[in-house]
Amino acid sequence: MKNLFLSLLAVAGFFSVSNAQDQGDFEVGANLGFGRAIVIYSSDLNGGTEGTFGINFGATGEYYFSDRWGLKAKLLYDAKGWGNGYVQNIDTGEMYYTDFSLNYVTIPVMANWHFGRRRNWYLNFGLYTGFLLSAEDDEHGNDIKDALNATDVGLAVGIGYKVRLNSKTSIYFAYDEQYGFTDVFADGSSSGFSTQNDRGSFDIGVLFLLN
Repeated sequence: MKNLFLSLLAVAGFFSVSNAQDQGDFEVGANLGFGRAIVIYSSDLNGGTEGTFGINFGATGEYYFSDRWGLKAKLLYDAKGWGNGYVQNIDTGEMYYTDFSLNYVTIPVMANWHFGRRRNWYLNFGLYTGFLLSAEDDEHGNDIKDALNATDVGLAVGIGYKVRLNSKTSIYFAYDEQYGFTDVFADGSSSGFSTQNDRGSFDIGVLFLLN
């Protein structure tokens, strides 16, 4: 038991190395996340759809202006969409319920504030731009891309915790949200019915210090 306790202390000491970076440092890395996406709508009745689940993954880079502040950018494959929507056949009037899968390449650019005694924690906030790759209903695989806006712009926020493995390598755990400003549908503004993407994700990633 004593040996186990000493081993746990040693592990705790290993992972308590300071994560503070210096001015001019640059980190790059990769992440994998699992998220839930919905669409928020506004009309006579405001609300939101049911959610769908998907993955996101990509690359990240951060330039440090000080041990507390950095500029962080990501290049992500982002799965968004909504659940329990419906499609209606214009010719027959037939309607069926389905989930919708929207896939984007998303570029968030955010200010990143590192805090805590060892700068292990961080908060980031900024804007993102997403470019629609594909969109379909899950029931029949119908392509609905032409009915949607090609770009998605919104607010990106997140919180995370970084663990230093050695002088050049860290892993991190994070939660991030994206709140869309632009309408999901191409004809949303003309119909008087606006819809925005909303996606939250739990992420894990690895970072490498380049200098």
